[in-house]
Amino acid sequence: MVGDGRLEPLELFGTEGDGDCLGANSSRPLIARSSLAGLVALEEAAQGDPAGLSQLLLKWTIGGRKVLERPLFLLHKKKLACLSIGQYKNCPKMTPDFPSWAQTFRTQVQRLRTTTGATLHQFEALFSPWIARHRLAQQEEKAHSRDRCWNLRLVFWTFLWQVAQAGSSCREAIRQAQSVCRLAARTIPPDESSPYCQSRGNIPLEVLQQIHDAVVNEAEEVVAQKDRWCGHRVFAVDGSTATAEDTPENQKAFPQQSVQKPGCGFPIIRLVAFFSLATGLLTAWVTGHWHLHEIALFQLLWEHLRAGDVLLGDRGFSAWATLAQCRRRGIHGVFRVHGARKIDWRTGQRLSLDERLVRWPKPVLCPRYLSAEQWALLPEVLELRLVRCRMDVPGFRTRQVILVTTLLDRVQYSAAALGALYLRRWEMELTLRHLKTTLQMEHLSCKTPNNVERELRMHLLMHNLVRRLMLESARRAGVPLSRVSFAGALAVARRYGEALLQAKSRRMRTELVDELYRVLAADLVPERPGRREPRAVKRRPKPYPRLMRPRSKFKEIPHQNRYWKGSPCRKKSRR
Repeated sequence: MVGDGRLEPLELFGTEGDGDCLGANSSRPLIARSSLAGLVALEEAAQGDPAGLSQLLLKWTIGGRKVLERPLFLLHKKKLACLSIGQYKNCPKMTPDFPSWAQTFRTQVQRLRTTTGATLHQFEALFSPWIARHRLAQQEEKAHSRDRCWNLRLVFWTFLWQVAQAGSSCREAIRQAQSVCRLAARTIPPDESSPYCQSRGNIPLEVLQQIHDAVVNEAEEVVAQKDRWCGHRVFAVDGSTATAEDTPENQKAFPQQSVQKPGCGFPIIRLVAFFSLATGLLTAWVTGHWHLHEIALFQLLWEHLRAGDVLLGDRGFSAWATLAQCRRRGIHGVFRVHGARKIDWRTGQRLSLDERLVRWPKPVLCPRYLSAEQWALLPEVLELRLVRCRMDVPGFRTRQVILVTTLLDRVQYSAAALGALYLRRWEMELTLRHLKTTLQMEHLSCKTPNNVERELRMHLLMHNLVRRLMLESARRAGVPLSRVSFAGALAVARRYGEALLQAKSRRMRTELVDELYRVLAADLVPERPGRREPRAVKRRPKPYPRLMRPRSKFKEIPHQNRYWKGSPCRKKSRR
């Protein structure tokens, strides 16, 4: 099946025969997917059984009407990828209808060559079940529309590998790509880093979004109903920050803190994301500059929730407007009560010793992150449920938590269940730690805002792909997803991906994948009850002076170790 996006696809039907030409007899369709996905399937079938492709029937439909249905005689070789489009162009005697779609077929075959063939990268061999090859096909126009050394397929997997190595330079990523291209007998990319960096900056954002959506949707489909909290999808919302390179473009898009002098700080990116408790994936996110509050950025994520979902958040998101929007959209909210709100347990309807049914009136002032029209749609009074949970968990500072929720049924959603659910919000904090520490997303190295967004997306995609491995391992072994180690899964992905690329047979690749999931399920995070980790740093920083002015204007003082704050050579002043 081929198509250029403007016409209906060209369907290819295949039958088995003894001749070397196309026949008119067809028993079953060879492809029944989208255009390029069909070509990928056709090429894979050609590699598996070339003799079965000896006879083909081409049937072209436009708007449901048959335009061409006649046998075309084409000479073929052992593999479809070896065919030359010039064979089709130079045979006008085959049919008078051929020139009308020759250019379309030529374009699709050219895209096919950049998409199919042997597996190019170790991560491609590992994550191919969730990232279809046709999503990295050669583009129709603009960036990555020409087949270059750094085509979209190669630069995507190289960029993903660079992110997974946590701190790897562009030079190392290029050397890695050169080695795999040499191994696959492909054109070797140049040694310079400029072509690779330019290709990274030209990766279409819509392609990255499509890949992300496909991974998230597939993970949601495999989750069993029993793995959901009371039958609901639960999404934890939280925010964090990251820094970028100090360039004029980044400073304009993501200004640094106003208390810092120019040239002494870094651009700060604020991130607000949704985390699925069932799959462990980051399902949606939004970015902004430092001066935007998290709850203001959160307003851009409502479209990623649907009625019946449960939204879980800390005190920063427990505003009256957020609860009212949850009620209006049919979404259940569970938040910790904001510290500025005074709770009087003598008011409202008493449900139990630790539960109250209260009515919160609408505030007089409209928040700045909502328009007057949106504010007018919210109700005048909210009926909510307050739940006081006592959490005696070692390592946690808070012993008592007051939750506010729109879930009013205390039988179906007990106080104990709500307390246990809020404890799971800590998984979102661990996810942010994995992103910023394990994958080293705390500082992004790209020098323009557009490339910073691509680097951020690749970090989130790498996190989701590793989480998808963890989810599959937990499903196969029947172990809790929270017990599977993220750092261990990342290490397994790095090493077993290399082994998959070197595997010579499908049986060996299947055995390696089974062994990968077994290793993940066996290397669980141990349960350590009573363990306490204080928020303190043991390793002392080096006693270097702080850069309080731009580096070009900074002057070092002779014998400066005597004047450094915290320097062991500094004399203590007498009282």
